[in-house]
Amino acid sequence: MDFRIFVEPQQGATYHDQLAMARASEKLGFDAFFRSDHYLAMGDGDGLPGPTDAWTTLAGLARETERIKLGTLVSSVTYRYPGILAIQVAQVDQMSNGRAELGLGTGWFEAEHRAYGIPFPEKRFDLLEEQLVIVTGLWNTPTGERFSFSGEHYSLQNSPALPKPVSTTVPIIVGGGGPKRTPALAARYASEFNYGFKAFDSVSSGFDRVRAACVDIGRDPDELVYSVAYTTVAGATDAEVIRRAEAIGRDATDLREHGIAGTTAELVDRLSMLREAGASRVYLQIMDFHDLDHLDFIAREVLPQLD
Repeated sequence: MDFRIFVEPQQGATYHDQLAMARASEKLGFDAFFRSDHYLAMGDGDGLPGPTDAWTTLAGLARETERIKLGTLVSSVTYRYPGILAIQVAQVDQMSNGRAELGLGTGWFEAEHRAYGIPFPEKRFDLLEEQLVIVTGLWNTPTGERFSFSGEHYSLQNSPALPKPVSTTVPIIVGGGGPKRTPALAARYASEFNYGFKAFDSVSSGFDRVRAACVDIGRDPDELVYSVAYTTVAGATDAEVIRRAEAIGRDATDLREHGIAGTTAELVDRLSMLREAGASRVYLQIMDFHDLDHLDFIAREVLPQLD
């Protein structure tokens, strides 16, 4: 399994907080450092010192890390026009020498749109489909040729389709629990399907729907990576688990039931179960930027038991 660190900077993190965690993730052997793409804190937090833009941040991290993959889980189609998004991601890919990945989704947090004057249309799934067509079309258009697209929401005319990512295209992550349209989009456009924060007993069936959608269009289902994401809290003792859960305002008992939480043996059991359900990649959502020992504990005590 691949293990990735996933953070929520809108809850209150500076660029340097994110840099410190990204560097720790790289040093400790995690596969990637991913972040959410949000502009407003959720829940009771004040979000101080304020939000950081996802792709601006990732551009900085691209120049200050060497090995780990970098990406979003996920960028909202409401934030950026697809042509601009394709340019931004391709540039981060160039700046990182081919380490960028793009998670793209419909967006859901209406309050942040109101707070920053971003339109929030009621129906957004068609926006996602058109953006996937455009972003992949721009990247896959051979250099020297032009790309055009005419859809209900976007129109591109005679685009030079530049710049290009390092390896022609960038891995795209599509996720969600929808029964039909999401699996169909993942099968057609994604290199990874993420079934994040869902009930554990639904993981296998969630993956099966995407596999079936691949078969429907003649794609090998094994071409996709199947991943999950859960809030993660680990510790050597029950007291340490409780302390780390309380530090992020969560109940340890609840996290043990619905997240990846507990002592070493508990994490190994949970991650092994997810592997048996078909997950080959796990995003460990780490909410405390100031507890880098937490990452060290997971890397040192948990992950070696899952090799």
